[in-house]
Amino acid sequence: MIRYVSPPVDDDRTADGGESVTVLGSVSPTTAAFVAGLVLVLANLTGIVASALGIAEYWPPGERGWQFYAHWGISQLLNAILFALAYLDWNSLGLPRVTAFVAGATLFGGGFAVALAAGYDLGVEETKGLSGELRTGGWYRYSRNPQYVGYIAATVGFAVLANSTLVAVVCALFLGWWLALPFAEEPWLRERYGEEYERYAERVPRFVGLRTVRAIAETDGVSTSR
Repeated sequence: MIRYVSPPVDDDRTADGGESVTVLGSVSPTTAAFVAGLVLVLANLTGIVASALGIAEYWPPGERGWQFYAHWGISQLLNAILFALAYLDWNSLGLPRVTAFVAGATLFGGGFAVALAAGYDLGVEETKGLSGELRTGGWYRYSRNPQYVGYIAATVGFAVLANSTLVAVVCALFLGWWLALPFAEEPWLRERYGEEYERYAERVPRFVGLRTVRAIAETDGVSTSR
């Protein structure tokens, strides 16, 4: 008996002659992590900017609604993806390794320490964007957003430490979070705390500035006099 054997199908074409579609399995883990990081960082950034422009109520959530869970869920997932991307794309940026390690670790560690200390002063609930008291002491004597100042340094430090082109791109967008968050929060703070917040904003800068230097000098002067 004669059997007919069909010819093999070209890998680049389907059996009916059409072009094949690239399957998900052909995407490298590095590319997948990078794309996922971009999607997540842009998702939260869009919500924050929309809140700052007054066209959405995404941040601060004020209570444990969908905005709260969306923002923090995206944030935690993005952090995990950034660490994975740093591992997968380590040293692709080409900076001198020792210099990148020392400078990056210093910025990351120092910035993260400031953010944690400021978060302790602010309180857990307020750090999460939930309603609470207006905090003006501790680190908040020097900046209205000391956590964000710390996270800006930590984000830059992480990008330098990873020495990764892809991490640097995602971190550049991540910086947009820290720069935009105060503008989303300030209308809510003014509405909630009124004149108390207005007086606070007049004497303490949004991030850091000359008023920060003066406040530190005054604090040092008081400490010395004691």
